[in-house]
Amino acid sequence: MARMILDESSLAPFLAAFYARVRSDPLVGPVFAAAIPEAEWPRHMATIEAFWSSVLFKTGRYKGNPFGRHQALGALRPEHFARWLALFRETAASCFAPDEAEALQARAERIGASLQAGLFFRPGDTGAVPTACRAGRPAR
Repeated sequence: MARMILDESSLAPFLAAFYARVRSDPLVGPVFAAAIPEAEWPRHMATIEAFWSSVLFKTGRYKGNPFGRHQALGALRPEHFARWLALFRETAASCFAPDEAEALQARAERIGASLQAGLFFRPGDTGAVPTACRAGRPAR
């Protein structure tokens, strides 16, 4: 793909290239396939384009709730976000000049971090199992 200028007109071809990679990826592709039926992809792509238009160019085209949509999936894990971001980075680097690709990636990483904080952060949860539970004894 020839290098594009990051503007409203470049969103659709960039996102089409990116989501083609996402959909064929062995880690994140199945998550998308389970969440978005084939017939719904054109509508989903229109929503994604509106989202990125609003984020990047403040057009106000997107009116949804990305956190709620991702939370409803229930199947997301941090490694899904890491892979999504890696594919985003690779696609942005192939589509845009380095400075534009870097700015786009920085925005995607902030959005990803925000979604992950909401989905996975649990204050006080260290992931450790209390000693009494490991030993099979009830806690006192």
